[in-house]
Amino acid sequence: MSLLMSNSLPDATGRRRSKPPRPPIRTPAIRNAGRFLSAFGAVLINAAALKVYAQTAQPAPTSQPVSAPEKAPSPYKKMSLDELMDIELMQVEVTSVSRRESTVGQSPSAVTVITQEDIRRSGARSIPDTLHMAPGLEVAQIDNSTWAISARGFNSNTANKLLVLMDGRSVYTPLYSGVFWDVQDTLMEDIDRIEVIRGPAGALWGANAVNGVINIITKDAADTQGLFVRGGVGTEQRDFIGARYGWKIADNAFARVYVKHFERDETVLSTGADGADDFLMTQTGFRIDWQPSTQNHYTLQGDVYQGNRSNLTTDDTDLAGGNILGRWKHKLEHGGDVSIQMYYDRTQRDIPQTFAEDRDTFDFDFQYHVPLGARHDLTFGLGYRVSADDVTNSAAISFIPDHQTQQLFSAFVQDEIQLIPDKLRLTIGARIEHNQFTGVEVQPNARLLWMIDPRQAAWAAISRAVRTPTRLERDLQIIAPTVSVLGNKDFESENVIAYELGYRIQPSKLLALDLAAFYNNYDKLRSLEVNGTQYTIDNQLNGQTYGIELGATLKPADWWVLRSAYTYLQVQLQTDPGSTDTTTVASEGNDPEHQFYIRSSMDLPHHLDLDCTLRYVSELSNQNVPAYTAVDVRLAWRPSQQLEFAIVGQNLFDNQHPEFGASANRHELERGVFASLTYRW
Repeated sequence: MSLLMSNSLPDATGRRRSKPPRPPIRTPAIRNAGRFLSAFGAVLINAAALKVYAQTAQPAPTSQPVSAPEKAPSPYKKMSLDELMDIELMQVEVTSVSRRESTVGQSPSAVTVITQEDIRRSGARSIPDTLHMAPGLEVAQIDNSTWAISARGFNSNTANKLLVLMDGRSVYTPLYSGVFWDVQDTLMEDIDRIEVIRGPAGALWGANAVNGVINIITKDAADTQGLFVRGGVGTEQRDFIGARYGWKIADNAFARVYVKHFERDETVLSTGADGADDFLMTQTGFRIDWQPSTQNHYTLQGDVYQGNRSNLTTDDTDLAGGNILGRWKHKLEHGGDVSIQMYYDRTQRDIPQTFAEDRDTFDFDFQYHVPLGARHDLTFGLGYRVSADDVTNSAAISFIPDHQTQQLFSAFVQDEIQLIPDKLRLTIGARIEHNQFTGVEVQPNARLLWMIDPRQAAWAAISRAVRTPTRLERDLQIIAPTVSVLGNKDFESENVIAYELGYRIQPSKLLALDLAAFYNNYDKLRSLEVNGTQYTIDNQLNGQTYGIELGATLKPADWWVLRSAYTYLQVQLQTDPGSTDTTTVASEGNDPEHQFYIRSSMDLPHHLDLDCTLRYVSELSNQNVPAYTAVDVRLAWRPSQQLEFAIVGQNLFDNQHPEFGASANRHELERGVFASLTYRW
């Protein structure tokens, strides 16, 4: 299965075949689109510079640096940094925990919210890059477009226990229950926040939300009015350009369109040779929001993308796809609400001589929330999803049959019970799903929240979650001269029973702490049973994980904020009696025991921002990846509300290092620097 992600093909001896050099861009349509966008962006940026020249020539205002004026629906987004810090931990908005509007302080879960300001000041140019800021997540870059991302263990290039959503649209693939991170993208400046939930969330979100949920939420169209342009060039981030325009189309109706293009330079192999994995993609999209009354809100949005990635031993990989989503939210008079969401998603991936897949997915989701009396708050919903694939098999990888349509029916209910009003709350719920592989699956959970006072809370939870079988476990066939790997039509769902404890406190506006501890017990995990030269996928593995996750925010001065995260993780795996698996247990060494992250954000005089980030990740013993420390620095100057210049250095103190991959000829990440110019009007 790693071939699906590595995009390269080994020969009979397992070595990578050499390939003569070639231009990194081979698709004329993509090349022409990239040239057009680069030229278009250059014209806009030059026009912007001329337009604000008169403003920047005047003495700069002496007030604190200001960001672009954007309409903000949430009152917390209108507050100054001082005011926000005073309420940040307990009152930051979050919706993914209970599938309705709530706050971090009212959430009986381990949750981290990465805000747009966090994203801007981090200098991250991709969604995976931003996830380094969340404790409990393992984020490892394998090559220029491939990532291994998981929560609380079991990381790999086909990690399958983390559900990822874009504005409520599931982006995991039923092919292997993971995420193709290379095509999960949008204009970074349009992201409102990223909500990261660690721990099982299957009772609300369904199968595959085993170890957590990541929900990427973009801004309402009303909050992105006017012109926005950002472009830049660099060593590893070779060039990038993005433009968005938002306008009012009618009373209480707003729209935006965006387009972006980027090209990334190839990585380097551990041998010093070029990685031949340069990557480019062009994406465009739109969003329309209409709120004819305070009770109704309609959203229509969509994206289309096309990408191209070079490979070391084969022709280039082609990526394409698109989606369209519609949502209606209605507020009821008695304080409840109802929502209906539908989306269609199309993906295409073609790795020459290895694998190709076209997939079409349609999803319908209904949700109803109603308070019942003074003590009960009930939420329930229904869902239906159908996903059809068309696979092109090769000598390396086959899926039998090569076409399959899967249907998923689901229903959930959750009740929040005020045992002691405003002090002690019990949340109980369950989700029932029916899939065509294992039939009915039930995922219950119970959570208890104790609001000690307005600035501190403690919580506890026990949950059951499952990961249902995929095409990988059931239909895979790899037939090689010396070894074969076969799927198993009797593969069952993996399951976990999880126990969690948490505590969060904000004793003053200077300091905020969030602590979570967990113990997970897994059963029927995927194993690889061996019989001579034949390997068969089965469920004869079990294991336990436990650890702690700590997040902290410290404000030493009005102009200086420190944010940090620490994760300690232990993974223990065992085979069942009678198992012949001799290799999978070693995958417990795919996860770092220790992770540490700290970012310093300073607002300096003369409208300068200085952000310094340090990440430490301990060794991955099974991957033969040594511990590494990465340091990123961002310096930005904002002479006016409209203009920003920034220089970002990544991995500054290390020439190159690997983050994942056991191969002796793996890809390694190099030091990089890029500069960007941003214009808002």
